[in-house]
Amino acid sequence: MPELTYRDAIRAALIEAMERDPTVLLLGEDIGLYQGTFRVTADLLARFGPRRVIDTPISEEGFVGAAIGMALLGLRPVVEVMTWNFSLLAFDQIVNNAAKVRYFSGGQVDVPLVIRGPNGAGVQLSAQHSQSVEVFYAHVPGLRVVAPATPADAWGLLRTALRGRDPVIFLENAALYGTKGPVPEGDGALPFGRAEVARPGRDVTIVAYSRMLLVALEAARQLADEGIDAEVINLRSLRPLDGETLVRSVAKTHRAVVVQEQWKPFGAAAEIAATIYEGAFDLLDAPVERVTGADVPMPYARELELLAIPHEADIVAAARRVLYRGGREAS
Repeated sequence: MPELTYRDAIRAALIEAMERDPTVLLLGEDIGLYQGTFRVTADLLARFGPRRVIDTPISEEGFVGAAIGMALLGLRPVVEVMTWNFSLLAFDQIVNNAAKVRYFSGGQVDVPLVIRGPNGAGVQLSAQHSQSVEVFYAHVPGLRVVAPATPADAWGLLRTALRGRDPVIFLENAALYGTKGPVPEGDGALPFGRAEVARPGRDVTIVAYSRMLLVALEAARQLADEGIDAEVINLRSLRPLDGETLVRSVAKTHRAVVVQEQWKPFGAAAEIAATIYEGAFDLLDAPVERVTGADVPMPYARELELLAIPHEADIVAAARRVLYRGGREAS
């Protein structure tokens, strides 16, 4: 399998789709002449021309609304938001139009729209540019919400998104764009709602998605040095959520730690933990632990930003607690 960066895996999936399907086109701020803030769309304007790679005004509500209209008329637009924080300006378009048109039309009209861009923190962009917004969209019926953690995930999930009938919230992570990994040759499309066992184990299940998967895998390696064999689940998809894989893992390990970069209250980790409780309550030997970001606006200062996001040590400590190895007495 060839090795690609996360950025290049996304770019390759876009190129393949645009070459295969003339209805696929790209819209976003600075994606053409500037070639994208994170260079995902590098050289695509020269390759496909200004009718298919469209530089938009600074108006998320306007160009997301235009993309919804394009999708209703048979095109397959891919919108790049410079950061998912800016999608909040188009929240009404996404939640009240893209997500609901099929329902409103009694199933007669689809919205094959992909909205993609960087989500989350870790690159010193301060409070208004570093929020993790996945829970806002995963709450909404009618949307698909995916969060690739590896180049193979990015390639496979985007290929599925570009062939589907639904609006897809495609959450990348700016801190992942330069990471490298194998990408399968051939189709490689990954179905939504199917998690991956990224590391098999028997003592504790660690559930993560997006960049937190890499943090969880490193924590698992550290736990192995202590004789703790952690199983790591790469969720890939938040809506739909693969509850079956979660329950199957917990049936083996009897303990779970859920990791998210978001603020803790009402976050994705709470929904994931509830899914585990509902499907595997009698199989648990300890309460599910949540490892989350700090409940504060993201600081700009690098030292404070690092304190506000989860790290390997936080996951290791949570795993020890569910195994009653310090910090919690067995009951």
